[in-house]
Amino acid sequence: MTVETKGSTPGTPDNPWGDTKTNAPSNGVNLGPTQRPRPVFPEPVPPAVHGPARVVAMVNQKGGVGKTTTTINLGAALVEYGLKVLLVDFDPQGALSVGLGINPLQLDLTVYNLLMERGVTAEEVLLQTGVEGLDLLPSNIDLSAAEVQLVTEVAREQVLGRVIKPLLPHYDVCLIDCQPSLGLLTINALTCAHGVMVPLECEFFALRGVALLMDTISKVQERLNEDLEIEGLLATMYDARTLHGREVLARVVEAFGDKVFHTVINRTVRFPDATVAGEPITTFDPSSLGANAYRELAREVLSRWPAPATMAR
Repeated sequence: MTVETKGSTPGTPDNPWGDTKTNAPSNGVNLGPTQRPRPVFPEPVPPAVHGPARVVAMVNQKGGVGKTTTTINLGAALVEYGLKVLLVDFDPQGALSVGLGINPLQLDLTVYNLLMERGVTAEEVLLQTGVEGLDLLPSNIDLSAAEVQLVTEVAREQVLGRVIKPLLPHYDVCLIDCQPSLGLLTINALTCAHGVMVPLECEFFALRGVALLMDTISKVQERLNEDLEIEGLLATMYDARTLHGREVLARVVEAFGDKVFHTVINRTVRFPDATVAGEPITTFDPSSLGANAYRELAREVLSRWPAPATMAR
């Protein structure tokens, strides 16, 4: 039965997805977009001491599913809750850097130099963003050469983990924005990560590569990083008005169950607007549905992590 949501304004904490209608069974329990009972996640308590960081890789070999958007806005939302966040642009396209108002073509030092040049330190590459508490290791097209050059390196899958290790004690969370492939750069991110988050567009073709991605994650767990966990699958670009979107989301929940986040990111023009402005949506349009959805995601993510939310390795 479809009922109107009572006493709930779209975009507020009790309705972060912006639903104007919600499905409710006869017992009155409200269901979220995933058709599961909608939980209320507690307000996080800011950590008294920062670090060491929990490392999370944003991975999906399909492009355009919201990896970069999620990296920027989840990071900014976590900062609002008092955490210090390090973002790593690990995509040669440099979209994460551009989304934070940085021109990759004007950079003298990037994560490529950090990987391939022994004399470069992480502190030299690190950039502050326009959001206090949110820092960035930037990237540009130079990183595309690293995939080939790393092939001859000893312990080539562990290079990223080694070079970012000095920074991790100073942050609570490190989010790595991976390129849309399952190549050596992505394997590096999975090898040094505590968890992997999979943004997944609510569209049929986005489902097709998930099995291959899960197989890759399993191989990394078996051979390189036995502590790697699947943080969850995040449905993005969701439009509840379309039957196709609802069906795809239902199939994802059916296949992966509780691994699918309750939070769903709706499709909205405010995300590309914020990207053009070079800032997270949480500062570009703080009261928007998108901003509140990522705040909800931040609370859900923190509720899933062990206490404290960070993890040392």
